Amino acid sequence: MKKTNILFSLLAIATFVIALSGCTKPKDGAEGAAGKDANESCKLCHNATVVDAIAQEYDFSKHFTGLAAEEEVGNTTCAPCHESEGFKYVIANNTPATFSILTGGTTYTNNYQATQATSIGNISCFTCHSSLHTTYGSADLPALTTTAAVPMTMWGGTKTINLTADGGMSNLCVRCHQPRPITTSATSTGLGNVMDYAALVTNPTDTFYKNYSTSTNKVSLSFRSGNHYGSVGAIYAGVGGIEFGTGYSNSFHTNNASCQDCHMATRNIAAGGHTFVAKGNYNGCNVTGCHTGMSATNTDVVNTKAAIKTLLNNLATKINTLGDGTNPVLMVDATEANLWVGSTTGNYDGYLNIYNASSNPNGFYGKTGNPKFPNLTNAQWGTIINFQLSLREYSLGIHNTNYVTTLLTNSIAAW
Repeated sequence: MKKTNILFSLLAIATFVIALSGCTKPKDGAEGAAGKDANESCKLCHNATVVDAIAQEYDFSKHFTGLAAEEEVGNTTCAPCHESEGFKYVIANNTPATFSILTGGTTYTNNYQATQATSIGNISCFTCHSSLHTTYGSADLPALTTTAAVPMTMWGGTKTINLTADGGMSNLCVRCHQPRPITTSATSTGLGNVMDYAALVTNPTDTFYKNYSTSTNKVSLSFRSGNHYGSVGAIYAGVGGIEFGTGYSNSFHTNNASCQDCHMATRNIAAGGHTFVAKGNYNGCNVTGCHTGMSATNTDVVNTKAAIKTLLNNLATKINTLGDGTNPVLMVDATEANLWVGSTTGNYDGYLNIYNASSNPNGFYGKTGNPKFPNLTNAQWGTIINFQLSLREYSLGIHNTNYVTTLLTNSIAAW
């Protein structure tokens, strides 16, 4: 490089430095408007005591650890509860819980379905709080996806659950934690419609099921026949059981407490908060206006559970008399796979002891060389439904002692 070029470069740099050193901020110029600081609004939730703590609690919940969302991908009838997008779809579209015969069809279809495209998604924060990250401010919380009254799918929408305590927050839970419908056989006169539950009470001695195949059967029983698992909403609300006899009432919980009061109470180790676990955590019980000194050894808790267990045992014993005298009608499962192991002395899970080579190979009735499942009257089937509802509500009567006590007592006397 020539010496003159180097000289000119040095002069240019020196001039630039001198110019910079002479720069000063204008004394009278107005400051520009402050920009919106997204980080500040994010920190309202994204901090150690809010989202971080909730995420840790949620890791212990069955909503997070359960496999149903993976198993039911693409299943449009299961998606309204088991898939996040499916749940939000039926809420956003106010999908009815009715059954109807579609144009060109010959059998009834459950209208409470998601679409194929929305039958996906693990249950997450955005399932119950669908407004998250809408305004990115405090207005997004604690808004819930729905608090509206819940048409019961079990009853094809003819019965409704509406738990009004705490602004109806429990209705969000009950949307999924409710029993599924029991339908008639598509080849029978019922054409796959929701079962006529009222007839189980008004015509108790009519034949409900015969143990041979015929087009006049109301239903084709399998070992999974019944109202699925989510019976707690019906029991808690005191709505939807097969109500033989009279004397039905609800406990104080139904109208004065919410699911969140107990299942999202102040956390105690791995229970409460967003674990949604209530077992072993009595923080939600021992509050002003409710209980004092409530615990797992409290006399009220112990006696209530013992009384309901006795009623379940007595009803199970009566149902099992329908069998061959040796093999129970109700399926027995003493393993941890039975969510209700220990809730009855016989360790029943609510399933029926019907053989199926792939799905129930340990079933007895219907297996080659064994008798077929026994005939049932309307009343007998109704009591089986009530046994399932009362067993699978999981609390042994704590949710609604009055209702479940009457439901079981009247079922035992129904036939």
